[in-house]
Amino acid sequence: MITGVPHLTTALKGPLLQIEELLLNNQSDVEAWFREQWLLTSAPFYTSVDLRNSGFKLAPVDTNLFPAGFNNLDPAFMPLCIHAAQVAVERACPTARKVLIVAENHTRNLFYLESLETLRQIFELAGLEARIGSLRPDLEQPLNVELPSGKSCLLEPLLRIGDRVAVGEFSPCLVLLNNDLSGGRPDILEGLEQQIIPPLSAGWSTRKKSDHFTHYHDVAQEFAEKIGIDPWLLSPLSLQCGEIDFKDKNGSQCLANNVDEMLTSIQQKYDEYGIDKEPFVVVKSDSGTYGMGIMTVKSADEISSLNRKQRTKMASAKEGLVVDNVLVQEGVYTFETIGEDSAVAEPVVYMIDHFVVGGFYRVHKNRGVDENLNAPGMHFEPLAFAQPCNTPDKQDVPDAEPNRFYAYGVIARLALLAAARELHEK
Repeated sequence: MITGVPHLTTALKGPLLQIEELLLNNQSDVEAWFREQWLLTSAPFYTSVDLRNSGFKLAPVDTNLFPAGFNNLDPAFMPLCIHAAQVAVERACPTARKVLIVAENHTRNLFYLESLETLRQIFELAGLEARIGSLRPDLEQPLNVELPSGKSCLLEPLLRIGDRVAVGEFSPCLVLLNNDLSGGRPDILEGLEQQIIPPLSAGWSTRKKSDHFTHYHDVAQEFAEKIGIDPWLLSPLSLQCGEIDFKDKNGSQCLANNVDEMLTSIQQKYDEYGIDKEPFVVVKSDSGTYGMGIMTVKSADEISSLNRKQRTKMASAKEGLVVDNVLVQEGVYTFETIGEDSAVAEPVVYMIDHFVVGGFYRVHKNRGVDENLNAPGMHFEPLAFAQPCNTPDKQDVPDAEPNRFYAYGVIARLALLAAARELHEK
């Protein structure tokens, strides 16, 4: 029985129940298909996937190869994380006994430090010694930070010694990036003789969301053929818009045209399925995270009429970078809500290697069902998955918790497979 799961309500359940029922009825084939895929392409070391559940559609909208938020996972399922970490380390570096975690530069964020310390503890409980290295230029000595949970997080300056990196005298064979490299590939990490995972090529300085969703579209197509379903029900439509300069409006007309094309394509699918909702599009930076450089639009005219403040906001990305390429993506409603005030929620699923190890609901009381929830004011509700989210209760109704969460796990693993192929291609 799944524990610690907040009550959710989901509108427009009908078609989604059909998706869940298909997954349940084809569970053996689904799991066999995944096993075949992992033999062909190894999964990334760890991944988190943001999902949106509109009742008629369940699809990923973002895939993070450098996940934070491990502190938001249900502690009851720590054993899943430990087992998966053991498998992942054995696959990446079979002789590893120690792991060096390379942190993000914004390590003054206590919530992020909670995640780092949780990740470090997962490795320790898996039988590995783990320490945290920082690239912060102002960090010259080890810094022990007391955390709100009562734990502490020790940050140590990352050093380059020959073709290896270390913290002090700690220089293991396995280096785990928890830094998405939005600011570029640091020289200190180039040309290491140590195994570094994920690879530097997975960072946002070179990775594009449009590439990922191209791979996801192919994965969803293959999977949909396997179980006999329209891949659109599992996959958001996407277009890569090319270069744009929001500040001087260069490329704005191209963006508006792409938005109009996308809205037309969504409306055609809504008409096909009798969905009485207004289509919307999400315009987002083609690289980067943290909910920056993202906007929701329902008309191409909204692109042409952006004011200076809106253009400046869209042009800004993490670490002061400028957004010059955008992804135009089908907006997927979320009709899941939590609590008496019906706060809008979306599930985020975490995986280590190819195992689903848990997740949480991202909740925002001040955002709507068609808005980005990854924004200031959000909070998280822990979500527990029973035995890597692949033990649905076939005796229960399709939208019972084990079955809905099994569906989450399947869609998240499709995104994981797309990321695996994306990295393999690089």
